Amino acid sequence: MPTGTLLIIDDEARLRQLLARVLELEGYVVLQAPDATRGLELLGQHADDILVLVSDVKLPDGHGVDLIPRFKAKAPEAEIVLLTAFGTIPDGVQAMKAGAFDYLTKGDFEQQLIVVVDRAAEKARLRRRVLELERRVGQQYRFESMVGESAELKRTQQLARQVAPTGSTVLLEGPTGSGKELFAQAIHQASDRALKPFVAVNCSAFPKDLLESELFGYKKGAFTGALTDKKGLLEEANGGTLFLDEIGELELNVQAKFLRVLETQSFTKLGDTKPTSVHVRLVAATNRNLKAEAAEGRFRPDLYYRLSVFTITVPPLKARPADVAPLAEYFLQYFAAKLQKRLPGLDAECLRLLQGYDWPGNVRELKNVLERAAILAPADAPLSADFLPDEFHARPRAAGLTANPDDESLRAVEARHIQRIMLALAGNKPEAARKLGIGLTTLYRKLQEYGLES
Repeated sequence: MPTGTLLIIDDEARLRQLLARVLELEGYVVLQAPDATRGLELLGQHADDILVLVSDVKLPDGHGVDLIPRFKAKAPEAEIVLLTAFGTIPDGVQAMKAGAFDYLTKGDFEQQLIVVVDRAAEKARLRRRVLELERRVGQQYRFESMVGESAELKRTQQLARQVAPTGSTVLLEGPTGSGKELFAQAIHQASDRALKPFVAVNCSAFPKDLLESELFGYKKGAFTGALTDKKGLLEEANGGTLFLDEIGELELNVQAKFLRVLETQSFTKLGDTKPTSVHVRLVAATNRNLKAEAAEGRFRPDLYYRLSVFTITVPPLKARPADVAPLAEYFLQYFAAKLQKRLPGLDAECLRLLQGYDWPGNVRELKNVLERAAILAPADAPLSADFLPDEFHARPRAAGLTANPDDESLRAVEARHIQRIMLALAGNKPEAARKLGIGLTTLYRKLQEYGLES
């Protein structure tokens, strides 16, 4: 049965009371007003509760269509249904243009009214759920919601806050897992585009031959398999922010198209002859040195200079050790709630080991470590060091050179570093080779040499 609060405004007391009774039998709470003045008072008092306003067009102190803006000003999320004794098509069109949900003619219309009110109420509920979701997302990705108190984090936040309202292109530099996407979302939420789309694209997640069509879209028949027109992610982000993560992965020809987007706010889809206009803000991120990449011909210098209008370096977690404790506590409580398990903090030894680790996988690795620990740890006891992975203790997982943590020879240090990178990246060898700056074949050889291959 439907629930919610309705308001009926009609100077005919008998009709008003009849409609109220009919709608109350459907499960609604119904407020009544004999004129626009009293109706506006009730709207102001119950704006958060009223889902639908049902109003006569001809009221003693105003015309229903003319009153729609005043009704909307009092209760923006409420839907409006207008009633009239003698309805005409032009009047109905005028009412709908003014913002009414529907326009009904009085008479034997109780069942029709119930259907219309139910639909209007559902639309109002949906709008309120969307607004609540947008509010929560906005709060989640605000700068104030970032966890950490280090001076390094505060400096980075200050730079991001300054550029957020400007609309300028932003380039976020920093290692994988350091929180670049979180900063991109916070910049979006602090801008005048906050209510528009935020579209995130990981350029390394798409096959290179598909990325162009995903970003720019295509017209039907542009290539074999293009059976319908496709809107690209650039169009999806129109009016809002497009976040390109790992932008260094873009092919040179796609880079050229993005340079045109930045310069003209337009692009041409695959298979199209006319340009498509968009109004997007671009925030890009990379874990590479794009300036060096441009100097070596692997990235377009002209695009680099357009992207680097405002560059922000997001520091790795090892550069802000003061943030390890609050982040660890935050992630522990997050996963405890998710697992419906009470975990009252971390013990001293566990915290000491977390703070002494160099976090090659940055905040993402810390999050993964705390998720694993929260799953393994018993409830109602502080998290102990026993539930941290092996690399946090003096008994590494791998044998060979890494077994002795006091061995400071170059080979042993290199072996331990490779082991940490492999663990942080969950054994992803191609990504580990790229992060280490060596070839994949070289990595396989070193894994075998140091006894790290499982």
